[in-house]
Amino acid sequence: MRRVTAADWYAVKRLDDGVTLIEEPFIKAFYRCNVWHVRGRERDLLVDSGMGVVGLREQVPLVTERPLVAVASHTHFDHIGAHHEFAERSVHRAEAAILADPTPASTYSDSYVSDEIFTALPPAPYRSAEYAVAAAPATRILEDGDVVDLGDRHFQVIHTPGHSPGGIMLWEAASGILFSGDTIYDGPLIDDDVEAYVATMKRIHDLPVRVVHGGHFPSFDGRRYRLLIRSFLLEKGA
Repeated sequence: MRRVTAADWYAVKRLDDGVTLIEEPFIKAFYRCNVWHVRGRERDLLVDSGMGVVGLREQVPLVTERPLVAVASHTHFDHIGAHHEFAERSVHRAEAAILADPTPASTYSDSYVSDEIFTALPPAPYRSAEYAVAAAPATRILEDGDVVDLGDRHFQVIHTPGHSPGGIMLWEAASGILFSGDTIYDGPLIDDDVEAYVATMKRIHDLPVRVVHGGHFPSFDGRRYRLLIRSFLLEKGA
């Protein structure tokens, strides 16, 4: 399989509302994490950081322009690979130990990472058999109801166990924007704890979202959000 250069590894797309999508386009869609950058008055927000196979700070200057907090929606390998590059790192208490001491098993890289998840490989010396997430101990532990404050923008932490024990979403009530991580996206959802996931979906159904930026696949509106939740609950017999 061919390799691409570090300079070509990331794609950056500016959206509305001060939100920018950062992608790793040579990772197949199911495994490709959406990395979200949000501009704030006093500091910026990064929701997840991708696989970390190419330096994010080195190749995407946007994430170095201002003080920034990197929040992990959860600690699966595809979401926290570059967290160690940032001085401020936040994660829910239930997965703080994984961010501090990640292993192939705890981050699920041992189950998913192989050359088959790529359409082109990262630059040498990358080898899938040697892939590992670097330790990035949290500088802030998050709990349900906490707020990530950017100065002029405020994102409420919603704890959403089900896909993983410490999964979270970030909700900006003023704009109706939801960063949903892997709790809900427009694609096949993976449950770690069905009972917890069902409770989470029932809890979040009525959130008055305008736009959802998920951990994978394209963004969608509030109508699609509620439809996806109802479809999940129907599938689970709940």
